[in-house]
Amino acid sequence: MNDFSQMDRTFHVIMKRMVKTGQAPHYTEIAQELGILPDEGRKALHALFAAGIPGWLFSDTDLITSFAPFNNLPTQFRITIDGEQKWFGQ
Repeated sequence: MNDFSQMDRTFHVIMKRMVKTGQAPHYTEIAQELGILPDEGRKALHALFAAGIPGWLFSDTDLITSFAPFNNLPTQFRITIDGEQKWFGQ
């Protein structure tokens, strides 16, 4: 589960969702995208953050708070592209 290809795919699923919607996916959505069981999706999420990517989970949860360069919670750093503001920066 902790191999680099699994982490790469997990990273890609999260980044793709953040770019498209401005919101981070839940680990069950990550699992669905990867074609694995929900608990394996949770483990993949934690393995990615344990590897030291720039971001963090909300304290004592499985919820993504920050995934560089994006933040899943509103911040004073609003990102607007082509007049659309649906992202927040770290």
